[in-house]
Amino acid sequence: MRTLQRVRVGLLALTLAGGLAACGDDDKATTDTTAAAEQTTTTTDAAAEPETVEVTALDYEYEGLPEQVAAGTTLTLTNTSTVELHELVAFLLPDTEERSAEELLALPEAELEQLFPQGPPTAVLLAPPGGGETIQAVGDGSFTEPGRYLVICSIPTGADPEAYLNAPPSDGPPDVPGGPPHFTMGMFGEFTVE
Repeated sequence: MRTLQRVRVGLLALTLAGGLAACGDDDKATTDTTAAAEQTTTTTDAAAEPETVEVTALDYEYEGLPEQVAAGTTLTLTNTSTVELHELVAFLLPDTEERSAEELLALPEAELEQLFPQGPPTAVLLAPPGGGETIQAVGDGSFTEPGRYLVICSIPTGADPEAYLNAPPSDGPPDVPGGPPHFTMGMFGEFTVE
C-alpha cells in the first residue's frame, strides 16, 4: 500500500510540475519542492518498515551477521552446509557486560550461565543442512529490545540433524551424540540493537 501511495504522489508531482513548467520561470522552485516532498515521503516509509537481515550459517561461522541493527530488525538464518545442522541462538547481555564474545565463551559454563538469569534466549533459529526450512524454536528472529547480543551455535559437531530435530522436548538443547559445540570452533558473534 505504501508503494501505491508513493506512485500516486509521484504521478501527482509530475503532473503538477509539468503544468507549472508551462506557466513561467517558477519551475525550478516547484521541482525542488516536489523532490524534497518525495524524499521526505520515501524516508518516512523506509524508517517505518522493519529491516530483515539474512545471516548465513557456514561450517563453522556466521556470514552476514551485522554489527549493529535498528530495534525491530528481524534476522533470518540460511544454512549452506550439506552435512551440519546449524542454529543462531541470541542472548541479550547485561548492560554492564563489556567483555567480547570470545572472552565470554572462554568462561566456565556455570559462570557464563550466570550472565543470563532472565531465562531463555531471545531467539533460537535452527537451519537444517541443504537449505531446508528454518525452524523458529524461540521467537521469530525479531529484536526489539536495545542492547548487545551474544550469538552462538551450540549444536554438537557431527550430530545427526534428524536425531537432533526429532529429540524429545527438554528444558535445554537436545542431548544427542556428537563432538564439541560449534561455537568452540568459532561459530559465534555479537551485535548491538540500537
